[in-house]
Amino acid sequence: MGFSRGIMELPLLSFIFLCILFAVPSCARYYTPPSVPRLTDLVPHVSIDQCFAKIFGASNIQLRNNGSSVDLTLDKVSGKFYLLILAFIFGPTLFSFITFSLLVFGGAGLVSRNKYHYGFFSASIKLPAGLTSGVVVAFYLSNADVYPHSHDEIDIELLGHDKRKDWVIQTNIYANGSVKTGREEKFYLWFDPSVKYHDYTIIWNNYHTVFLVDNIPVRELRNSEAFYPSKPMSVFVTIWDGSEWATHGGKYPVDYKHAPYVASFEEMEINGSISTPTATVPSGSKTNVSSPDTVEGPEFIKLSQQQIDAMDWARRKLMFYSYCKDTSRYRVLPPECK
Repeated sequence: MGFSRGIMELPLLSFIFLCILFAVPSCARYYTPPSVPRLTDLVPHVSIDQCFAKIFGASNIQLRNNGSSVDLTLDKVSGKFYLLILAFIFGPTLFSFITFSLLVFGGAGLVSRNKYHYGFFSASIKLPAGLTSGVVVAFYLSNADVYPHSHDEIDIELLGHDKRKDWVIQTNIYANGSVKTGREEKFYLWFDPSVKYHDYTIIWNNYHTVFLVDNIPVRELRNSEAFYPSKPMSVFVTIWDGSEWATHGGKYPVDYKHAPYVASFEEMEINGSISTPTATVPSGSKTNVSSPDTVEGPEFIKLSQQQIDAMDWARRKLMFYSYCKDTSRYRVLPPECK
């Protein structure tokens, strides 16, 4: 019996030994997350088809379920024509680095038909399966098309993994003209985001900006006069080639032998104050979503103790980079870091 039990334990011991030997972080990162309120249950879904327009890679954008879901695909040729149109309309300052990458490698993207000044923005996303090094799937707010030299931006970027399967979420914020240096924080995800859909959420109001994953806050920036996004922004949904930086600083570029890469989006939620409504009022506008006052209610303007504890859990266990700790980059730390 003892010999049989020892034989049965060998695979487990071997697995633990390999994790230690090769220091593969993903071996121990599938945690059970803490319980938190589901803020995404408080905001209705919108029609992607009616709330968003295609900006590049139209042939790689596939709407599903009567416009409530969408697949975005990255391959080596998609997106070139549409980005050339964007460059002609907006000039070379529009997302210069991203645009260059997309012109060379393709991708696909949507932009909201309206601009919003504060709100609740969420998408349920399933990431491409398989080896996805260099692939970037982004859900973010930006006004770089209007303010190319002083834009605001609130980013969720989901960074593809190498063979070690280190899925990463990068959060970033630009505000008040701070366009040369971002304020990135990076986290390992505690699940495989290619197996099923997970919620990625941005709360942006006059009180704070919060990034949430499956309703768990991972980062909060409180409003301050020195640094805070303040101008109306559009919502963007994109997939593109970030080979030069996305996976381990560019060590692992996109391998198009594994293409196409498909990111799926559903259960989109937008609840905000529309700054420039379009002539036609689609779903997702004031007529179809709850009042912007809702996202300034008590659940949205201040984290509860339960949410604070959950954010502390995420930051202790899963955050591996914060600009606030990067003294080689910032000789004097930004004021919000203190």
